[in-house]
Amino acid sequence: MNVQEIKQRFGIIGNSPLLNRAIDIAGQVAPTDISVLITGESGSGKEAFSHIIHNLSHRKHGPFIAVNCGAIPEGTVDSELFGHVKGSFTNAVDDRKGYFEVVNGGTIFLDEVAELPQGTQARLLRVLETGEYLRVGSSKVQKTNVRIVAATNVDVFEAVQNGKFREDLYYRLNTVPLRIPSLRERKEDIYLLFRKFVADFSEKYRSPSVQLTEDARQILEDYSWPGNVRQLRNLAEQIAVLEKNREVDGVTLRHYLPVEQSTTLPMLRKESNSTNDFSERDILYKVLFDMRKDITDLKKLVVEIIQHPEGISHIVQSNPQIITKLYSDVRPFEDENIDIATPLNIQPVVAPVVPQSQYHPINIAEEVEESLSLNDQEADLIKKALKKHKGKRKYAASELGISERTLYRKIKELNL
Repeated sequence: MNVQEIKQRFGIIGNSPLLNRAIDIAGQVAPTDISVLITGESGSGKEAFSHIIHNLSHRKHGPFIAVNCGAIPEGTVDSELFGHVKGSFTNAVDDRKGYFEVVNGGTIFLDEVAELPQGTQARLLRVLETGEYLRVGSSKVQKTNVRIVAATNVDVFEAVQNGKFREDLYYRLNTVPLRIPSLRERKEDIYLLFRKFVADFSEKYRSPSVQLTEDARQILEDYSWPGNVRQLRNLAEQIAVLEKNREVDGVTLRHYLPVEQSTTLPMLRKESNSTNDFSERDILYKVLFDMRKDITDLKKLVVEIIQHPEGISHIVQSNPQIITKLYSDVRPFEDENIDIATPLNIQPVVAPVVPQSQYHPINIAEEVEESLSLNDQEADLIKKALKKHKGKRKYAASELGISERTLYRKIKELNL
Protein backbone atom coordinates (compact mmCIF):
# COMPACT_ATOMS: atom_id res chain seq x y z
CA MET A 1 0.00 0.00 0.00
CA ASN A 2 1.53 3.30 -1.08
CA VAL A 3 1.46 6.63 0.74
CA GLN A 4 -1.58 8.00 -1.09
CA GLU A 5 -3.62 4.88 -0.40
CA ILE A 6 -2.72 5.05 3.31
CA LYS A 7 -3.83 8.70 3.41
CA GLN A 8 -7.18 7.86 1.84
CA ARG A 9 -7.79 4.88 4.10
CA PHE A 10 -6.97 6.63 7.37
CA GLY A 11 -8.17 10.14 6.45
CA ILE A 12 -4.81 11.86 6.66
CA ILE A 13 -4.73 15.38 5.17
CA GLY A 14 -1.52 16.93 3.87
CA ASN A 15 1.14 16.90 1.18
CA SER A 16 4.21 17.84 3.19
CA PRO A 17 7.33 15.83 2.28
CA LEU A 18 8.03 15.27 6.00
CA LEU A 19 4.52 13.89 6.51
CA ASN A 20 4.80 11.67 3.43
CA ARG A 21 8.11 10.33 4.70
CA ALA A 22 6.60 9.46 8.10
CA ILE A 23 3.65 7.68 6.43
CA ASP A 24 6.03 5.75 4.17
CA ILE A 25 8.08 4.53 7.17
CA ALA A 26 4.91 3.51 9.02
CA GLY A 27 3.71 1.55 5.98
CA GLN A 28 7.04 -0.25 5.63
CA VAL A 29 7.41 -1.18 9.29
CA ALA A 30 3.77 -2.22 9.85
CA PRO A 31 4.00 -5.81 8.46
CA THR A 32 6.92 -6.61 10.77
CA ASP A 33 6.83 -7.27 14.52
CA ILE A 34 9.60 -4.90 15.57
CA SER A 35 8.94 -2.19 18.13
CA VAL A 36 8.52 1.42 17.01
CA LEU A 37 9.24 4.65 18.87
CA ILE A 38 7.14 7.56 17.61
CA THR A 39 8.42 11.01 18.52
CA GLY A 40 6.79 14.36 17.95
CA GLU A 41 5.26 17.33 19.70
CA SER A 42 2.01 17.07 21.63
CA GLY A 43 -1.00 17.20 19.32
CA SER A 44 0.92 16.29 16.16
CA GLY A 45 -0.98 13.01 15.62
CA LYS A 46 1.27 10.29 17.08
CA GLU A 47 -1.65 8.04 18.06
CA ALA A 48 -2.99 8.08 14.49
CA PHE A 49 0.27 6.52 13.32
CA SER A 50 -0.02 3.77 15.93
CA HIS A 51 -3.39 2.84 14.38
CA ILE A 52 -1.78 2.80 10.92
CA ILE A 53 0.93 0.40 12.13
CA HIS A 54 -1.59 -1.88 13.86
CA ASN A 55 -4.17 -2.00 11.08
CA LEU A 56 -1.58 -2.70 8.37
CA SER A 57 0.03 -5.54 10.36
CA HIS A 58 -0.87 -9.22 10.65
CA ARG A 59 -2.20 -8.38 14.15
CA LYS A 60 -4.99 -6.21 12.73
CA HIS A 61 -7.64 -8.71 13.89
CA GLY A 62 -6.14 -8.79 17.38
CA PRO A 63 -6.85 -6.35 20.21
CA PHE A 64 -5.40 -2.82 20.27
CA ILE A 65 -5.17 -0.62 23.34
CA ALA A 66 -3.73 2.87 23.83
CA VAL A 67 -2.30 3.59 27.28
CA ASN A 68 -1.36 7.09 28.44
CA CYS A 69 1.56 6.33 30.75
CA GLY A 70 1.66 9.89 32.05
CA ALA A 71 -1.94 9.67 33.32
CA ILE A 72 -1.42 6.56 35.49
CA PRO A 73 -0.35 7.20 39.12
CA GLU A 74 3.15 5.93 39.83
CA GLY A 75 1.95 3.60 42.58
CA THR A 76 -0.48 1.72 40.33
CA VAL A 77 1.27 1.76 36.94
CA ASP A 78 2.80 -1.73 37.40
CA SER A 79 -0.60 -3.13 38.33
CA GLU A 80 -2.22 -1.49 35.29
CA LEU A 81 0.35 -2.81 32.85
CA PHE A 82 1.18 -6.24 34.30
CA GLY A 83 -1.73 -7.02 36.63
CA HIS A 84 -1.67 -8.09 40.29
CA VAL A 85 -2.74 -10.96 42.55
CA LYS A 86 -5.15 -10.81 45.45
CA GLY A 87 -3.65 -9.34 48.61
CA SER A 88 -0.54 -7.96 46.91
CA PHE A 89 -1.32 -4.48 48.25
CA THR A 90 -4.10 -2.59 50.00
CA ASN A 91 -7.43 -2.78 48.13
CA ALA A 92 -6.18 -5.69 45.99
CA VAL A 93 -9.29 -7.72 46.81
CA ASP A 94 -9.04 -9.92 43.73
CA ASP A 95 -6.72 -10.99 40.95
CA ARG A 96 -6.51 -8.54 38.06
CA LYS A 97 -5.21 -8.92 34.53
CA GLY A 98 -2.90 -6.22 33.20
CA TYR A 99 -2.88 -4.69 29.73
CA PHE A 100 -0.11 -6.99 28.51
CA GLU A 101 -2.24 -10.01 29.36
CA VAL A 102 -5.47 -8.60 27.94
CA VAL A 103 -3.86 -7.52 24.65
CA ASN A 104 -2.04 -10.81 24.08
CA GLY A 105 -1.75 -11.31 20.31
CA GLY A 106 -2.40 -7.66 19.55
CA THR A 107 -0.73 -4.25 19.81
CA ILE A 108 -0.27 -1.99 22.82
CA PHE A 109 0.39 1.72 22.29
CA LEU A 110 2.33 3.27 25.17
CA ASP A 111 1.84 7.02 24.87
CA GLU A 112 4.22 9.29 26.84
CA VAL A 113 6.46 6.29 27.58
CA ALA A 114 9.17 8.59 28.97
CA GLU A 115 6.91 9.25 31.98
CA LEU A 116 7.25 5.66 33.23
CA PRO A 117 9.10 5.17 36.56
CA GLN A 118 12.54 3.54 36.46
CA GLY A 119 11.27 0.28 37.98
CA THR A 120 8.51 -0.02 35.40
CA GLN A 121 11.03 0.68 32.65
CA ALA A 122 13.05 -2.35 33.78
CA ARG A 123 9.90 -4.54 33.66
CA LEU A 124 9.04 -3.22 30.20
CA LEU A 125 12.54 -4.01 28.95
CA ARG A 126 12.13 -7.63 30.05
CA VAL A 127 8.84 -7.89 28.17
CA LEU A 128 10.49 -6.56 25.02
CA GLU A 129 13.43 -8.97 25.25
CA THR A 130 11.77 -12.19 26.43
CA GLY A 131 8.00 -11.63 26.36
CA GLU A 132 7.90 -12.49 30.08
CA TYR A 133 6.60 -10.52 33.06
CA LEU A 134 5.41 -10.97 36.62
CA ARG A 135 2.15 -9.83 38.11
CA VAL A 136 2.53 -7.56 41.12
CA GLY A 137 2.77 -9.79 44.21
CA SER A 138 3.27 -13.00 42.21
CA SER A 139 6.34 -15.14 41.49
CA LYS A 140 4.77 -16.98 38.57
CA VAL A 141 6.20 -15.97 35.20
CA GLN A 142 3.61 -14.95 32.63
CA LYS A 143 4.12 -15.00 28.85
CA THR A 144 2.71 -12.55 26.36
CA ASN A 145 2.92 -11.98 22.61
CA VAL A 146 2.35 -8.25 22.24
CA ARG A 147 3.76 -5.73 19.80
CA ILE A 148 4.77 -2.48 21.48
CA VAL A 149 4.44 0.88 19.78
CA ALA A 150 5.67 3.68 22.05
CA ALA A 151 5.42 7.45 21.72
CA THR A 152 6.74 10.51 23.49
CA ASN A 153 6.86 14.28 23.06
CA VAL A 154 10.17 14.73 24.90
CA ASP A 155 13.75 14.31 23.72
CA VAL A 156 14.34 10.75 24.88
CA PHE A 157 18.07 10.85 24.16
CA GLU A 158 18.38 13.90 26.42
CA ALA A 159 16.35 12.07 29.09
CA VAL A 160 18.83 9.18 28.81
CA GLN A 161 21.75 11.60 29.30
CA ASN A 162 20.01 13.04 32.39
CA GLY A 163 19.41 9.58 33.87
CA LYS A 164 15.61 9.82 33.60
CA PHE A 165 15.23 7.06 31.01
CA ARG A 166 17.03 3.74 30.73
CA GLU A 167 19.54 3.67 27.90
CA ASP A 168 19.01 -0.04 27.15
CA LEU A 169 15.24 0.48 26.96
CA TYR A 170 15.71 3.46 24.66
CA TYR A 171 17.75 1.46 22.13
CA ARG A 172 15.36 -1.50 22.43
CA LEU A 173 12.31 0.66 21.75
CA ASN A 174 14.02 2.73 19.09
CA THR A 175 14.46 -0.14 16.64
CA VAL A 176 12.64 1.96 14.04
CA PRO A 177 12.42 5.68 14.94
CA LEU A 178 9.40 7.48 13.50
CA ARG A 179 9.27 11.27 13.81
CA ILE A 180 5.98 13.10 13.21
CA PRO A 181 6.57 16.67 11.96
CA SER A 182 5.02 19.57 13.85
CA LEU A 183 2.36 21.68 12.16
CA ARG A 184 4.69 24.66 11.73
CA GLU A 185 6.94 22.35 9.67
CA ARG A 186 3.98 21.60 7.40
CA LYS A 187 2.88 25.12 6.50
CA GLU A 188 1.56 23.97 3.15
CA ASP A 189 -0.88 21.67 4.97
CA ILE A 190 -2.31 24.17 7.48
CA TYR A 191 -4.96 25.67 5.21
CA LEU A 192 -5.95 22.24 3.86
CA LEU A 193 -6.47 20.95 7.40
CA PHE A 194 -8.40 24.07 8.40
CA ARG A 195 -10.78 23.70 5.44
CA LYS A 196 -11.33 20.02 6.28
CA PHE A 197 -12.06 20.73 9.95
CA VAL A 198 -14.36 23.69 9.16
CA ALA A 199 -16.29 21.61 6.62
CA ASP A 200 -16.73 18.78 9.15
CA PHE A 201 -17.94 21.09 11.92
CA SER A 202 -20.20 23.07 9.59
CA GLU A 203 -21.88 19.82 8.61
CA LYS A 204 -22.06 18.64 12.21
CA TYR A 205 -23.63 21.85 13.52
CA ARG A 206 -25.63 22.54 10.33
CA SER A 207 -24.05 25.97 9.85
CA PRO A 208 -22.83 27.72 6.66
CA SER A 209 -19.29 27.10 5.54
CA VAL A 210 -16.52 29.47 6.65
CA GLN A 211 -14.19 31.24 4.20
CA LEU A 212 -10.90 33.00 5.01
CA THR A 213 -9.65 36.20 3.41
CA GLU A 214 -6.12 36.30 2.03
CA ASP A 215 -4.70 38.10 5.08
CA ALA A 216 -6.41 35.66 7.45
CA ARG A 217 -4.97 32.73 5.52
CA GLN A 218 -1.50 34.30 5.79
CA ILE A 219 -1.89 34.72 9.57
CA LEU A 220 -3.04 31.10 9.81
CA GLU A 221 0.07 29.87 8.01
CA ASP A 222 2.50 32.15 9.88
CA TYR A 223 1.24 31.21 13.34
CA SER A 224 3.55 28.92 15.36
CA TRP A 225 0.83 26.40 16.45
CA PRO A 226 2.36 25.11 19.70
CA GLY A 227 -0.66 22.79 20.07
CA ASN A 228 -0.23 21.50 16.50
CA VAL A 229 -3.15 19.75 14.72
CA ARG A 230 -5.18 19.50 17.93
CA GLN A 231 -5.04 23.27 18.42
CA LEU A 232 -5.94 23.93 14.77
CA ARG A 233 -8.93 21.60 15.05
CA ASN A 234 -10.17 23.39 18.17
CA LEU A 235 -9.77 26.77 16.44
CA ALA A 236 -11.80 25.57 13.44
CA GLU A 237 -14.56 24.34 15.76
CA GLN A 238 -14.70 27.66 17.63
CA ILE A 239 -15.00 29.65 14.41
CA ALA A 240 -17.60 27.28 12.95
CA VAL A 241 -19.77 27.60 16.07
CA LEU A 242 -19.24 31.17 17.26
CA GLU A 243 -18.50 33.32 14.23
CA LYS A 244 -21.59 34.98 12.73
CA ASN A 245 -19.74 36.45 9.77
CA ARG A 246 -18.85 33.45 7.59
CA GLU A 247 -16.05 35.33 5.83
CA VAL A 248 -13.28 35.65 8.42
CA ASP A 249 -10.60 38.31 7.96
CA GLY A 250 -7.25 38.66 9.67
CA VAL A 251 -8.49 40.95 12.47
CA THR A 252 -11.25 38.51 13.40
CA LEU A 253 -8.95 35.50 13.24
CA ARG A 254 -6.47 37.09 15.65
CA HIS A 255 -9.19 37.18 18.32
CA TYR A 256 -9.27 33.38 18.31
CA LEU A 257 -5.49 32.99 18.67
CA PRO A 258 -4.02 33.04 22.20
CA VAL A 259 -2.63 36.48 23.07
CA GLU A 260 0.44 35.05 24.80
CA GLN A 261 1.60 33.53 21.52
CA SER A 262 1.88 36.91 19.79
CA THR A 263 5.28 38.59 19.41
CA THR A 264 6.53 42.07 18.69
CA LEU A 265 9.19 40.70 16.37
CA PRO A 266 8.45 39.63 12.80
CA MET A 267 7.74 35.94 12.47
CA LEU A 268 9.97 34.61 9.74
CA ARG A 269 8.07 32.49 7.27
CA LYS A 270 10.10 29.73 5.68
CA GLU A 271 9.70 30.15 1.94
CA SER A 272 9.79 27.07 -0.27
CA ASN A 273 12.69 28.50 -2.29
CA SER A 274 14.64 29.82 0.68
CA THR A 275 18.05 28.36 1.46
CA ASN A 276 18.46 30.04 4.86
CA ASP A 277 16.45 29.33 7.98
CA PHE A 278 16.38 32.48 10.09
CA SER A 279 14.95 33.02 13.55
CA GLU A 280 14.18 36.04 15.70
CA ARG A 281 17.28 35.32 17.77
CA ASP A 282 19.40 35.41 14.59
CA ILE A 283 18.13 38.94 13.84
CA LEU A 284 18.92 40.13 17.37
CA TYR A 285 22.41 38.63 17.19
CA LYS A 286 22.97 40.29 13.82
CA VAL A 287 21.91 43.68 15.22
CA LEU A 288 24.18 43.32 18.27
CA PHE A 289 27.19 42.22 16.23
CA ASP A 290 26.71 45.08 13.74
CA MET A 291 26.49 47.59 16.62
CA ARG A 292 29.63 46.17 18.19
CA LYS A 293 31.52 46.39 14.91
CA ASP A 294 30.43 50.02 14.39
CA ILE A 295 31.55 51.01 17.90
CA THR A 296 34.91 49.24 17.46
CA ASP A 297 35.51 51.02 14.15
CA LEU A 298 34.62 54.36 15.68
CA LYS A 299 36.95 53.79 18.63
CA LYS A 300 39.77 52.91 16.24
CA LEU A 301 39.20 56.11 14.25
CA VAL A 302 39.13 58.31 17.37
CA VAL A 303 42.34 56.74 18.71
CA GLU A 304 44.13 57.41 15.41
CA ILE A 305 42.98 61.05 15.39
CA ILE A 306 44.16 61.55 18.99
CA GLN A 307 47.55 59.98 18.28
CA HIS A 308 48.09 61.87 15.00
CA PRO A 309 46.07 65.13 15.12
CA GLU A 310 48.22 66.64 12.38
CA GLY A 311 47.34 63.90 9.86
CA ILE A 312 43.54 63.91 9.96
CA SER A 313 43.23 64.07 6.17
CA HIS A 314 45.47 61.04 5.81
CA ILE A 315 43.42 59.16 8.41
CA VAL A 316 40.22 59.99 6.53
CA GLN A 317 41.70 58.75 3.26
CA SER A 318 42.88 55.47 4.83
CA ASN A 319 39.47 54.66 6.35
CA PRO A 320 37.01 55.33 3.50
CA GLN A 321 34.46 52.67 4.50
CA ILE A 322 34.16 53.93 8.08
CA ILE A 323 33.85 57.57 6.99
CA THR A 324 31.23 56.69 4.37
CA LYS A 325 29.16 54.80 6.90
CA LEU A 326 29.36 57.64 9.41
CA TYR A 327 28.09 60.09 6.78
CA SER A 328 25.33 57.74 5.65
CA ASP A 329 24.07 57.45 9.23
CA VAL A 330 23.97 61.17 10.00
CA ARG A 331 23.22 62.84 6.66
CA PRO A 332 19.95 62.70 4.73
CA PHE A 333 19.74 59.91 2.20
CA GLU A 334 19.99 62.21 -0.81
CA ASP A 335 23.38 63.49 0.46
CA GLU A 336 24.72 60.00 1.01
CA ASN A 337 27.08 59.96 -2.02
CA ILE A 338 30.41 61.13 -0.69
CA ASP A 339 33.52 61.63 -2.76
CA ILE A 340 36.15 59.97 -0.61
CA ALA A 341 38.84 60.89 -3.12
CA THR A 342 38.41 64.59 -2.25
CA PRO A 343 40.16 65.40 1.04
CA LEU A 344 37.88 66.81 3.68
CA ASN A 345 38.74 70.29 4.90
CA ILE A 346 39.41 69.31 8.49
CA GLN A 347 41.87 71.40 10.47
CA PRO A 348 43.62 69.79 13.40
CA VAL A 349 42.82 71.32 16.75
CA VAL A 350 45.73 71.61 19.13
CA ALA A 351 44.73 71.63 22.75
CA PRO A 352 46.24 74.46 24.86
CA VAL A 353 48.98 73.48 27.26
CA VAL A 354 47.79 73.66 30.86
CA PRO A 355 50.40 74.21 33.58
CA GLN A 356 50.84 71.33 35.97
CA SER A 357 49.84 73.49 38.90
CA GLN A 358 46.49 74.26 37.29
CA TYR A 359 45.77 70.70 36.23
CA HIS A 360 43.00 68.95 38.15
CA PRO A 361 41.96 65.52 36.87
CA ILE A 362 38.24 65.10 36.59
CA ASN A 363 36.06 62.13 35.80
CA ILE A 364 33.57 62.65 33.02
CA ALA A 365 30.78 60.12 32.80
CA GLU A 366 28.57 60.54 29.81
CA GLU A 367 25.22 58.80 29.83
CA VAL A 368 23.35 58.34 26.62
CA GLU A 369 19.77 57.41 27.17
CA GLU A 370 18.95 54.83 24.55
CA SER A 371 15.58 53.27 23.88
CA LEU A 372 15.50 49.59 24.80
CA SER A 373 12.15 48.98 23.16
CA LEU A 374 12.28 46.14 20.63
CA ASN A 375 9.62 47.94 18.62
CA ASP A 376 11.80 51.05 18.36
CA GLN A 377 14.90 49.04 17.47
CA GLU A 378 12.97 47.07 14.88
CA ALA A 379 11.49 50.21 13.31
CA ASP A 380 14.89 51.87 13.23
CA LEU A 381 16.46 48.88 11.45
CA ILE A 382 13.69 48.78 8.86
CA LYS A 383 13.98 52.55 8.23
CA LYS A 384 17.74 52.27 7.73
CA ALA A 385 17.39 49.30 5.36
CA LEU A 386 14.75 51.11 3.28
CA LYS A 387 16.82 54.26 3.29
CA LYS A 388 19.94 52.43 2.19
CA HIS A 389 18.18 50.72 -0.72
CA LYS A 390 16.16 53.80 -1.78
CA GLY A 391 12.84 52.38 -0.66
CA LYS A 392 13.16 49.06 -2.52
CA ARG A 393 11.56 46.50 -0.22
CA LYS A 394 13.08 43.48 -1.96
CA TYR A 395 16.65 44.54 -1.24
CA ALA A 396 15.79 45.90 2.20
CA ALA A 397 14.21 42.57 3.17
CA SER A 398 17.31 40.73 1.95
CA GLU A 399 19.51 43.04 4.05
CA LEU A 400 17.38 42.33 7.14
CA GLY A 401 17.29 38.59 6.49
CA ILE A 402 13.49 38.35 6.27
CA SER A 403 10.98 37.79 3.49
CA GLU A 404 9.55 40.71 1.51
CA ARG A 405 6.06 39.78 2.64
CA THR A 406 7.10 39.91 6.30
CA LEU A 407 8.74 43.31 5.73
CA TYR A 408 5.57 44.65 4.12
CA ARG A 409 3.51 43.45 7.08
CA LYS A 410 5.89 45.02 9.60
CA ILE A 411 5.80 48.36 7.71
CA LYS A 412 2.03 48.41 8.12
CA GLU A 413 2.13 47.34 11.77
CA LEU A 414 4.74 49.95 12.73
CA ASN A 415 3.13 52.71 10.61
CA LEU A 416 6.40 53.43 8.81
